[in-house]
Amino acid sequence: MTTTDPAAVQRAETRPGILKSFDNVNWLATVQLTGSLQQWVTKLPVARNIAAAEMTAGRKVAVLLFDPANHTDAVVVAVWV
Repeated sequence: MTTTDPAAVQRAETRPGILKSFDNVNWLATVQLTGSLQQWVTKLPVARNIAAAEMTAGRKVAVLLFDPANHTDAVVVAVWV
């Protein structure tokens, strides 16, 4: 039987952001995470179930961070407003 150290387990986290740009050829986005004027995440994969027409600059997005310490390990999962 194996046990997992709870301190070693990383939890995914969802953060809101503002879409700055969208590359509809490679399906990648540039997002400014809410609460940070200088933290922009580039080349962020976008869930394929989101229509390209919905990905316009200035819209709010939800970003799922698989590793909150590594913002490049993430995906855009929703868009609204």
